[in-house]
Amino acid sequence: MSYLRFEKAVMTNLQDSLRKELLRTNRSGAYSCSTIVDCNTRKYHGLLVVPVPEIDDENHVLLSSLDPTVVQHGAEFNLGLHKYSGNNYSPNGHKYIREFTCDKVPTTIYRVGGVVLKKEVMFQHFEDRLLIRYTLEDAHSATLLRFRPFLAFRSVRNFTHENSVASREYTEVPGGISTCMYAGYPDLYMQFSKKNEFVFQPDWYHGVEYPKEQERGYASNEDLYVPGYFEMPIKKGESIVFSASTKQIAITKLKGLWDEEMSLRVPRDNFYHCLVASAHQFLKHDKDNDYILAGYPWFKCRARDQFIALSGLTLDIGEVDKFELVMKTAEKGVREFMEGKPLSVAIYEIDHPDVLLWCVWAMQQYAKSQGRAKCFEKYGQLLIDILKYIIEEKHPNIRLDDNGLIYCYGRDRAITWMNSTAYGRPVVPRSGYIVEFNALWYNALMFCASMAAEKNDEPARIELEERAAKAKESFVNVFLNEYGYLLDYVDGNMMDWSVRPNQIFAVALDYSPLDAQQKKGVLDICTRELLTPKGLRSLSPKSGGYNPMYVGPQTQRDFAYHQGTAWPWLGGFYMEACLKVYKRTRLSFVERQMVGYEDEIDYHALGTISELFDGNPPFHGRGAMSFAMNVAEILRSLNLLDRYKYQK
Repeated sequence: MSYLRFEKAVMTNLQDSLRKELLRTNRSGAYSCSTIVDCNTRKYHGLLVVPVPEIDDENHVLLSSLDPTVVQHGAEFNLGLHKYSGNNYSPNGHKYIREFTCDKVPTTIYRVGGVVLKKEVMFQHFEDRLLIRYTLEDAHSATLLRFRPFLAFRSVRNFTHENSVASREYTEVPGGISTCMYAGYPDLYMQFSKKNEFVFQPDWYHGVEYPKEQERGYASNEDLYVPGYFEMPIKKGESIVFSASTKQIAITKLKGLWDEEMSLRVPRDNFYHCLVASAHQFLKHDKDNDYILAGYPWFKCRARDQFIALSGLTLDIGEVDKFELVMKTAEKGVREFMEGKPLSVAIYEIDHPDVLLWCVWAMQQYAKSQGRAKCFEKYGQLLIDILKYIIEEKHPNIRLDDNGLIYCYGRDRAITWMNSTAYGRPVVPRSGYIVEFNALWYNALMFCASMAAEKNDEPARIELEERAAKAKESFVNVFLNEYGYLLDYVDGNMMDWSVRPNQIFAVALDYSPLDAQQKKGVLDICTRELLTPKGLRSLSPKSGGYNPMYVGPQTQRDFAYHQGTAWPWLGGFYMEACLKVYKRTRLSFVERQMVGYEDEIDYHALGTISELFDGNPPFHGRGAMSFAMNVAEILRSLNLLDRYKYQK
């Protein structure tokens, strides 16, 4: 039996099935995404969603959906599903679904009377091409298939509506047609592996509604253009492959391409394999550059997210080559930033003060995985240059004070991972001595000192250890309070006493400025006040402003984003801290925490982990359907668990 499998009772219950989303990517920036019943509930959903760099740096929905219709004895059975205004669903094709599985590829079985039709969907690697295979598994009489494509040709940020500018022109190509609704867009090629008839019957379908956008307080209606329909007969046992792409393909190659792509798929047959498959989805190859996208469906490559997620998505699943490819692009961006040059790579927020420190942390994970000698050989100069850049105070928002700590200004602009803003101001204006920044700084100094010692560079080792000793003493004096936990930030007389998860990094990092008793105190308060089955809360329920429910209009959600919501990636660092403090005695406890994440694999976006969760039970998943740091830290935690289990 498939690990991800849903029977008719779930599929026909829209309250359950519309919550479950499905994501497929091509690892070049394009994706295909909808719900498991093929009813789009977000403006970001679509069968073929691709970047169009000639227009902007956003993704664009070209093909919104493809409605199949089974025709027997003149009777039509439409298998599509759309939500329209007034809570109306049509044409209710979900009632014909008998079963849905997601092993190698998403597979839906429809039963219409005596007809059993199987639909399988995949995205071709590194090409903007969606493939769908339809197989008639059973039929007792002549059967026709009819397909209506719903076109959008618009940015994922916007909607389309009926207009006179949209082109109705199309060109016949082998196995189908090509069309382009607006100037500047690429042609969309819709082709079948079997000869078919295209019937030109242009029409606009009005008032298609996206409930997820309604929940988020946005506009939620659009019109979609249907140019006509494709029709062809199909025999029992026959398979037909459909291709939607920005490039034409020889239709004789479609079935072979399907088989070739299928051979590359890894089964999602358990929790770990689902996470590995999800890890691959965040990788993006663009020309000569490789990135990690922060999440789907709306995130781009963000520098901090990339460095935090890099180890878990590559090293911890044994894919060292991917780490090196991503780091090669990242190093180019980091050096361009430090040299004051325009970025030639598509990495956002690289100027945030902690990004360079997370870059050091990522290389530290590489050293633990591949050895210090190899790390120094590949990244030694970059490590030296980053520390020199910070020490010489060349960063526009890092000041290295006499007490050895780094000071960053963040009252007017969000500069940490807690980056939500409202009315142009940070919701959590963390500024001054920021706790995780300085924990990372101490860790970076000690790591680079140890690398210098290994290379017998005594002057560098002594200098770095002296700086680290000063930072360590000041860290404890500035952040540790009489209640045994760490202040979140200190800016002159302003001290944030809120119990937040950022203090956990001072325990989890390999080099900590805290002694054993201090680590235990920090870990224990995080356990008591922040720990949930879905990671650490961003704020303790006992602290002022606790707001754990990430729901409602945008502004309401902005105020809740880091005020009590739970984040699995923070849970990864918590579990690392837990194992470092309590060793093997907490193995079973950490294993039980993992169960909370496995429950999510088939609840929201199949096979992956949502961006964040409500801080109160039942801890619903919210935000983006798939988030790189969360997947990465769970994979890293699983790897840590294995290492602690089998160490002597």
